[in-house]
Amino acid sequence: MPAIRFKTVDEYISAQDAKVRTNLKLLRKAIRQAAPSAEEILSYNLPAYKWSGIILVWFAARKEHIGVYSRASVIEAFKNELSGYEISQGTIKFPLDKPIPVDLIRRIIKFKVSENAQKIELKKVRKKSSGRV
Repeated sequence: MPAIRFKTVDEYISAQDAKVRTNLKLLRKAIRQAAPSAEEILSYNLPAYKWSGIILVWFAARKEHIGVYSRASVIEAFKNELSGYEISQGTIKFPLDKPIPVDLIRRIIKFKVSENAQKIELKKVRKKSSGRV
């Protein structure tokens, strides 16, 4: 049987087990609250949120956890608060048997928006200083 190709984030969430859906909905809500202007898309067949053309975060329901995928900078910036979770270079695993830390998710997303805004501004400055407009 071929893998399901989702068309929307709603479809992705609806396809998950009931016990996971609630946490996915909470995660989605926290992301939308922190970055209301972010575009909700599917990327690599996973829910993702794009702000000013740059992906902020992806998430996925897995067998034992919900994975949130971003960049290593998030792990570094929030390493103390993430100490109770399994993490790797840009991946945070939230166990299914614990509530999603929505406040932490909001702060991570706000951090990513700020980080992306700085990158965009730096590109503008570099472009201007090189004479290209």
